[in-house]
Amino acid sequence: MSTDHASKDPELIEGRPDEHRPVSDWATDFDHTDPQWATNPFPIWEDLRASCPLSRTERFGGAWLPVTQELVSTIAYDTENYTSRAVVVSETRPGPDDLPAPIGLAPPITSDPPFHHMARRLLLPAFAPKKIEALTDSTIAICEELLDEIAHMDAPDAALHYSQHIPVRVIAHMLGFPASDADIFRHIIHVVIEEGVRSEADDEGRIAETLAIDAYFDAQIADHVANPRDDLTNFLLDARLDGQPLAHEHVRGTMLLLLVAGIDTTWSAIGAALWHLGQRPDHRHQLVEQPEIWPFAIEEFLRAYAPVTMGRLVAKDHVLHGQNLSEGDWVLLPFPAANRDPEFLADADQVVLDRPENRHSAFGLGIHRCIGSNLARMEMTVALQQWMARYPDFSLSDPGAVTWSAGQVRGPRSIPVHLSPTA
Repeated sequence: MSTDHASKDPELIEGRPDEHRPVSDWATDFDHTDPQWATNPFPIWEDLRASCPLSRTERFGGAWLPVTQELVSTIAYDTENYTSRAVVVSETRPGPDDLPAPIGLAPPITSDPPFHHMARRLLLPAFAPKKIEALTDSTIAICEELLDEIAHMDAPDAALHYSQHIPVRVIAHMLGFPASDADIFRHIIHVVIEEGVRSEADDEGRIAETLAIDAYFDAQIADHVANPRDDLTNFLLDARLDGQPLAHEHVRGTMLLLLVAGIDTTWSAIGAALWHLGQRPDHRHQLVEQPEIWPFAIEEFLRAYAPVTMGRLVAKDHVLHGQNLSEGDWVLLPFPAANRDPEFLADADQVVLDRPENRHSAFGLGIHRCIGSNLARMEMTVALQQWMARYPDFSLSDPGAVTWSAGQVRGPRSIPVHLSPTA
């Protein structure tokens, strides 16, 4: 099996709204929740670059899809023509008065300038390199514990039993949330990222789910107010903007962002790298024989299998690449497609583990570039190195059984593997 392909069975795609019809023409009818996109989007992007680099769909009430690095970058850096008040493309779109201004639902990613700058700046100390480095030993311990458990399994799964647990535990520790709430975290991610594409009119339970998520974070905030400790939640509660404490919605929204963005994206990146290595013995051997290339390999996995496609709303009517974009239109920013643009990078469709120069957009572009990039790199490095130290000759046991998430965070949800432990 090629490292750019997986099973295309629609039944193996998790999180796709059942009511979405199959795509008829990607240039005029694209749908990022389609099984073909989830399992193998690379040919789609390649074809669109040649024929329609800024495509349009009437789904989701009207949306645009740029697939070149130049177009993705242009939009990502433009905060006048595009707003970030909503970043998950769905059947409904919030108006300017539907979200708490200027905070947004999950600041700073849903905040526009000038508030965005202040909201982002106050988080920087919590994700500084030394802060993240201090988490390395505990992350290694998490990986070793998981690998010990996997060693006794008859049918191990690199996603279900490994990659999906690491960022959950790391973020829970950082926020000071109970590690036993892991299933709650996964449910929140599912609601926000995968069910988020649905219309609330099609799912009456979604409002109740949203209220339940708010109640969970409110309970965590109340506990931290009553029992302060040295973690990210109390960091937010003690933070000040213009000398004032953060609004309750700001604290809760940032918690939501850190939980969702800090977990799903990272486990998807780790899982995709393991999926790749499970099919490429030459790359596994290269990492074992040339350990000095690990930093380059991490960047290449991030580039080649970048998990995140971000959303924007058009803030005002304007023309881009000869197309008339209207206020309120959705725009999908597929950073993974930008990373695969051959006009931007030579051999962009190939995974080159020792690629020396790699200015990828896996962590986004512009003002919303991922603030947790240091954390993601650390978790990914530790997770892959610990796995390869234990199982350098592992392989996919059933490539056709690999499942992928649909929507704006793409990553493997199940990776059945065969283990060959090191001597």
